[in-house]
Parts: sequence; C-alpha cells; structure tokens
Amino acid sequence: MNSILENKAYLFLICLLLGILTSFSLPPYNLVFINFLTLPALLYILVNYVNKKTISFFVGWIFGFGYFISNLYWITNSLTFDLNFKFIIPLALILIPLFLGIFYGLVTFLCNFFNLKSKISSILIFSIILGGIEFVRSFIFGGFPWNLLVFSLSNNLPSLQILSYIGTYSLNLLSITIFLLPVIVFFSYKNLTKFFIISFGFFLVIINLFYGNFQIDNFEKKNYENLNSVIRVISPNVAIERFLKNQDTRKNINELITLSDPNKDEKKIFVFPEGIITSIYFKDLKLFKNIFKKKLSINHKVILGINSTKQNKIYNSLVVLNNESELLYKYNKNKLVPFGEFLPFENFFKKVGFKKITQGYQSFSADNKREILNIHKLKFIPLICYEIIYSGKINPNKKSYDFILNISEDGWFGKSIGPAQHLSHSIFRSIEEGKNVIRSTNNGVSAFVNPKGQIIKQISEKGYFDVNKIKRVNKTYFAKYGNKIFFYFVLIYITFTVILKIRENK
Repeated sequence: MNSILENKAYLFLICLLLGILTSFSLPPYNLVFINFLTLPALLYILVNYVNKKTISFFVGWIFGFGYFISNLYWITNSLTFDLNFKFIIPLALILIPLFLGIFYGLVTFLCNFFNLKSKISSILIFSIILGGIEFVRSFIFGGFPWNLLVFSLSNNLPSLQILSYIGTYSLNLLSITIFLLPVIVFFSYKNLTKFFIISFGFFLVIINLFYGNFQIDNFEKKNYENLNSVIRVISPNVAIERFLKNQDTRKNINELITLSDPNKDEKKIFVFPEGIITSIYFKDLKLFKNIFKKKLSINHKVILGINSTKQNKIYNSLVVLNNESELLYKYNKNKLVPFGEFLPFENFFKKVGFKKITQGYQSFSADNKREILNIHKLKFIPLICYEIIYSGKINPNKKSYDFILNISEDGWFGKSIGPAQHLSHSIFRSIEEGKNVIRSTNNGVSAFVNPKGQIIKQISEKGYFDVNKIKRVNKTYFAKYGNKIFFYFVLIYITFTVILKIRENK
C-alpha cells in the first residue's frame, strides 16, 4: 500500500476515485456511510504521504474534480437544446468541475501549512479549512452553494433539526468533523483513547438524533391551521424546447388555466412555475385579458414567472395578477445564473459569438429588492429558481411572513439527478427559517414542505396539488441571527485547535 501511495500517478488516481465515491453520498443516493470512508482516507493521505505544497494542492484539486464531475454532470444537459451550444458540451463537462475543484485544492494546500500529524488537531484543522472554503464557495463570484457535504443528510430529517439553531454552514462544519473521526484508528493514540474519541463523536450524533426526533414529535402534535384561501400549486410539465420555438400564446394561456381547474366560487391562489409563458413579455399580457376574465373570478389570484422589461433592461420576474391580468405585485430575480441568464464578461463573450443559454441574446438584469408579497392575507417571500439555495440570504429585511414561495424551471436538468438536488435545498431552508415552503416547478418536483423539512405533498408529473392547511413554528434562532452563527463555531474550533496544539507540542 505504501508503494502505491508514494507513486504520484496512483496517488492522484486514488484521490479522483475518492472524490467520485463521495458524490454518491449526496441526493438522490444519500449513501452517507461513504463519507466515513472517503474523507478519512483523504486526510490519511494528507498526513502520511503529502509533504510538498504543490502536491498537496493537486491532491485536493483532483479529489474535487472527481466529486463535482460526478454530481454536476447534469449542467451539460442545458446545452443540448440549442445546436449553437453543443460543441462546448465536452468543455463544460470538464472545465466546470476543474474550476470548482480548485476550492478543494485550496483546502489541501492550506492544510499543508499546518504540518498535519496523526493527532486529533489535524481533524479540527482540516474541518475548519474545508468548512471555511465551502462557505467561501457559497458566496464568492456570486456564489454556488450546491452540494455541500452536509446535503448527504437530506434524507435524515432528525439529524437536520439543529439547522433551526445553527444553519447549514455550521452543520456542514460539524458533519465534516464527524465524518473524519474514523481516521483516529490510524493515529498514534492508545486504543482506549481512540475508543473514547470515536464514542464521544457517536454520542453527539445520537444526542442530535434524539433532539431531532423530539422536535418532530412535538411538531406533529400541533394543530393544523386552516388557510382563508386555498393555494393550488401547478406542475405543467411543458417541454423545455418551447424556449426555441414560436408559440401560440393564447393557446398556452388557455391550457395553463384549464390545467389549474378553477372554480369561480372558491377563493384560490394559483401558483405557476418560473418563465412558464416564454413567448411574450409581461407588458404583453394585457392582450390576453379576456382569457383571464372569462375563466377566473375576483376570488382568484395568479402567481407566475414571466420575463419583464424596464428601461431597456430584461428581468426574470415573478408576478401576482388578478382575474383581469392586472399587476398586483412584481418581484425581479436578485441572483442570476451565470451563463444561463447572464454572460459574465459579456462584452468579450459576445465578440466571440457566445450568448446566454436561455432565450434571447441580451443578458437578464438582477434586481436588489425582495419585498414580501401579501395575497389573501397570506405573506410570501418570493424566490425564483436557485435563489432557494442561499442559506441566510432569503429574508434580508427580517420581516414576518408565512411561506417561502419558490418557482422554478427544472427542465434544464433533463432526466438527471439535478431536480432531486434542487429539491433538497427546500428542505434545508424550511428547517432553517421555520417556514412552510411552496415550490412550483416545470419539469421538476413541485412540493409542499413543512417547517420540519417533511415533504407533505409533491408532484413531478403534469397536474396540481392544493395546500389548504398548515402548521407553524416560532421564529427560529437561525432566522434571527443568520450566518453569524457559523463564525462563532469557527472561533470555537480555532480555540480548541490551539489548545490541542499546545498540549501536543508539550
């Protein structure tokens, strides 16, 4: 084994395989036990076989490449709908994981400065740096907090209930530490010490599970509250290829309203997905006022995604309409998808013939306002598409509200693992914020998620479901303090690491 790991080619191949295997701990597979093998193996390699800073960077970079190429391959699916993009599919498949792998390369590179040894302090140092770099990855260059290691716990709701206190990044830090504990077996401690350390980690996991189950059990004893308006979530499942075709807008609107099955005597809020009407801008909806007025009543409100314009700028918008297609509220997307909705370094890329993946050549513009929507005395925080993935960033004004409302177009993922990964973020946001999440997607998973992360209703085929009653919880600690909590955890980790280092040196 030593001779294999001392050979650079074999060492890098093993790191690549470790990264690929780690990705299977994530949704939709959720094989969490893999992390207890792969992450300790990576740290073991760093401690025993990497003593040069250049090699240490490549160890993490290759691990990260394997990790991301396996769990983000679906990104290339968005390039298959337009012939103009097909030639860059191989580049995207390789270059995006290579870029994201740099973050993991930085982790192993920085660890090398701390002269890691077969000691418990090495676990803490590795955890701090990996947890910190994953935090940075979530915000730098616009941020991409997709597939943090903690998302491997998505199917274990009791373990996630602590999110309401500490949030995603703090739990990610703690999870990394727990995943690494098996490496203690190879450290230079007495067997009794090893047993104590691993048992202590196991004890913390059990305590967290008991706490989570206790929280869920108490929540299930709560009474339901009937809403004064039914919320109908529609899943149209319209083919994503519609973006590239001329459409009969009148026919499309008729089909959408017919699918929603309105009853003029019932008070309802109809929620349609992101960009569901693609052939026109919002200002053109008034041309179809007669359809809305004929099929809907004053008891009805419609929420849908549509593009809008203002002062020569294009926005990806969520609008709230009455039965005469009149605008009641409008929210313009704050966080845009790079290359999907806008071109970074647009002037350069336009010169070489590139455009954004979605319809049209002009990039969308990002807004910086997110106001709460009040519809039928129900308050919603509006989020479009992947805005749901940003922990601690969804309610900047800290105002009171009832629901997180997320509309999305998941057709860009194709028949891949992408929609399941996207849905998992709704689970995390619901627990963090202590709010019900209503999610309407096209070609994805539409769902109603309660404040404990339980998926009460979901649909991935053409149709709809209704939400007419909910359970509430009190405002969570995390909703109040946000990601500040993560930095407190980092300080605690650093303090323990310094203390351990002093003791080890003695």
